[in-house]
Amino acid sequence: MKSVLVWILLIPRNLGVVLLRVYRAVVSPLYGDVCRYYPSCSAYALGAVQEHGLVIGSGLAARRLARCHPWAEGGVDDVPLKRKRRYAVTSFGFVVPVSHGKG
Repeated sequence: MKSVLVWILLIPRNLGVVLLRVYRAVVSPLYGDVCRYYPSCSAYALGAVQEHGLVIGSGLAARRLARCHPWAEGGVDDVPLKRKRRYAVTSFGFVVPVSHGKG
């Protein structure tokens, strides 16, 4: 029962991942390599949503977008990691509960 609840709670986060993956596949290539930061803003947003969830990850992405302007110094700006990670990320980018090898 608990695992079903965890999967349901991960649905909004994974919908955000799908939207960001579609953006990165369709819209992002039209702009080319213009971001002053590494990783790009869309990659940062994807990592932030995967790591922190839809609400906090979106806030981190919005803060990053506000700092991304022509006069920004730029540089490497990685997503801050949580101390304890409760979820794993699949090769596509979906967030799933960590398997403990039981059952």
